[in-house]
Amino acid sequence: MSFLPMTEYETVLPEAKREYDDQIAKNGRVTNMKRTLLHSVPAFKAYMEWYTLRDLVVPFIGERALSLYAYAISAANECLICSAFFRKILVESGDDPDNPVLSETERFLMDLGHAIGRDPHNIPQSLYDTLKDRYSTEQIVLLFAFGGIMSATNLFNTIARIPLDEVLYRYVKEGEAGCG
Repeated sequence: MSFLPMTEYETVLPEAKREYDDQIAKNGRVTNMKRTLLHSVPAFKAYMEWYTLRDLVVPFIGERALSLYAYAISAANECLICSAFFRKILVESGDDPDNPVLSETERFLMDLGHAIGRDPHNIPQSLYDTLKDRYSTEQIVLLFAFGGIMSATNLFNTIARIPLDEVLYRYVKEGEAGCG
């Protein structure tokens, strides 16, 4: 059960209504997480920086690799909502998220994502070494920042007990639990 109520378009302030309208124009709907965040427009805007970072990371790793990286972080964080969200993206693009065929880079990014999500205090040195070999300092900062905001998104969903969006029900992995 959700800890926080979701906002309703009819009762939010005009600034939140503009954000609702923008989300509907961009995505056709407003997710449960975003409806909850819209109790505070500054909090909502902070989390929407996920998209800014995403748009900066995609050019150097690609859409699929970003989805795999985010999925690995979310699965390791045990966030049902975000795990199902990225499973949906992968399935709809023709992938099998349980048995993906991975390039060396995608395998590395999934390993990094799992390490970030599982225990960011003990990321193996080999992952740091590979990062330095493959990416510029700016790119590493962007990968870490994206990983951090992905983890923050997972954390918000978990502590606020955001319910799983209906459109994600069929993408939940058998036996998967977590927030939502």
